Amino acid sequence: MSVEKTSEIKLKIGLNKDKMPVKIDWQADGGASGGKPSEAKAFLLAIFDKESRDTLKMDLWTKDMQVNEMDRFFFQTLRGLADTYFKATQNQQLATDMQKFVQYFGEQTEVLPKQK
Repeated sequence: MSVEKTSEIKLKIGLNKDKMPVKIDWQADGGASGGKPSEAKAFLLAIFDKESRDTLKMDLWTKDMQVNEMDRFFFQTLRGLADTYFKATQNQQLATDMQKFVQYFGEQTEVLPKQK
């Protein structure tokens, strides 16, 4: 398979004197920001290495990320992971189980109203 086009995603992390993230800017070719830099409060990155078959992960958030924002960020991320898992594997049972946990997580963190 040959590469016909490439796209670049850039992350720029501003650190304070203690090397803690205080600003996160991101930019992606043709992305939602139209290729212009956008500011974020957090990001999660997971890469599955082809040779080692290990998952490398990086997660950063700025000091002004509120707990309720982190709850929403994780809820939306977990929901997306469950959807991606189903698309990649077609394993409906496990994807449904994951969505049940996402629902539970959303209710426990009050991102979603509790179901009766």
